[in-house]
Amino acid sequence: MLFNSYAFLLAFLPLALGGFFVAARFGGPPAAAGWLVAASIGFYAWGNAVFLPVLLGSVGGNYAAVRGITAARGRPRLQAWLLGAAIAADLGALVYYKYLADLLGFLGLPRGWGGGALPLGISFFTFTQIGYLIDCCAGTARARGLRDYLLFVTFFPHLVAGPILHHREIMPQFAEARTWRPSGENIAVGSAIFTIGLLKKCLLADPLAPVVAAGFAHPGALGLAGAWQAAASYSLQLYFDFSGYSDMAIGLARLFNLRFPLNFNAPYRAESVIDYWQRWHMTLTRYLTLYLFNPIALAITRRRAARGRQVGRVGQGTAGGFAAMVALPIGITMTLAGIWHGSGRTFIAFGVLHAVYLTINHAWRVFGPMRRSDGPRGRVGRIAVTYLAVLAGAVVFRAPTLGVAGQVLGGMVGMHGLAVALPAPGDLRAMLRLARALGWLAALYGIVWFAPTTQQIMRSFAPALGAAVRAGPWPGLAWQPSLPWALALGGAGALGLLALGGTSEFLYFRF
Repeated sequence: MLFNSYAFLLAFLPLALGGFFVAARFGGPPAAAGWLVAASIGFYAWGNAVFLPVLLGSVGGNYAAVRGITAARGRPRLQAWLLGAAIAADLGALVYYKYLADLLGFLGLPRGWGGGALPLGISFFTFTQIGYLIDCCAGTARARGLRDYLLFVTFFPHLVAGPILHHREIMPQFAEARTWRPSGENIAVGSAIFTIGLLKKCLLADPLAPVVAAGFAHPGALGLAGAWQAAASYSLQLYFDFSGYSDMAIGLARLFNLRFPLNFNAPYRAESVIDYWQRWHMTLTRYLTLYLFNPIALAITRRRAARGRQVGRVGQGTAGGFAAMVALPIGITMTLAGIWHGSGRTFIAFGVLHAVYLTINHAWRVFGPMRRSDGPRGRVGRIAVTYLAVLAGAVVFRAPTLGVAGQVLGGMVGMHGLAVALPAPGDLRAMLRLARALGWLAALYGIVWFAPTTQQIMRSFAPALGAAVRAGPWPGLAWQPSLPWALALGGAGALGLLALGGTSEFLYFRF
């Protein structure tokens, strides 16, 4: 079920929200939690019932592993064995459904031996549970009852496309008495955030889809202007699609008196690729840093220290130390991050490309000049360079093959011709289409770089968990529970509902 669908907005959400508070009123938190688990499982089963056993089997197997790890406290070898077996089973299911068919095809074997269609959200609920397993083994998380565990994993706003939640962020909120009572402020704030996200998805992201599809379907015919239009349109489609989903997930959680961590923070305003990954899919970056990059870097550091080699900043200041302690962990982490998004060669190339970006960025910080220009020109230059690097990566990310990616990138540097096709002077319709297309892209870039973010608009009401939000560029756009804002968002919500005729899934549903 899609957040941007009539079934969700007019049927599921009112029933889920109303039933939650009614159950809490008459049956207390246990009844409300049970209702929310049932609603979340129903949400997943809608249109994907065939994969419901995959979700329930994953939850059941991982919960059994959590209980076993907890029971084996004081027996580290047994805990390690249980943890390894559980992670192997999780990754095995992920490989079977997400990667095996493509791998078999690459090897020339029948693809039918693979898992076929991809269960919705398998990457997200698998990663969420692996993190919980690791924390239980490390003693930083404790086993909970089955209902609480189901609630943590299956809560529908994050189930199919994130954010990737951490238990210490969410479970304490369910322990608060106020979570189970309706809050007018939270309903108003959550509705406002959700509506902004709906507008981003339906009015800003979805109209770009035909341009993107046409451009990447015929990459060899793209001249300079066409290639840039296709690439820019996709980067903007992905931006507003994921930004819209992130807002909608945060808004939905707020309706239930819960606050999600921030997952998207104006990444195209980043001044470096390091900064970009701290703004884009922030919970994935956090997850990969915590459970992959840090353990790899720590193991390498300990090995170097045992051999008497320099570590820390001094060690990173040498070519060998930098390669071992920075470049190698980044390369492994980002390559796996690319593979996490999909099994094709384009995703591997995407991960490797960003590993190169990040390595260069870190090398510049370690070996480059200490001074930098903090004036407007320097900042604009850094944002431009970062965006162009990200744009090239987005082309590789979107293309169905590396050949298509190469053709689009080639068109962007003029390999298919430098001439820009302009309408004939008398062709008024063509001139209007061109003006409309260019004006639309310019307007979207204006929103990306100059408009206040959702978090800045909602800044006074702590829109996301643990996020310090700076004031926006236009103080007058700060949301307030007032009649003008109610009318404005009511009208915006109506526009969003009218735009649902072209409903499409969120791009990150595919990953």
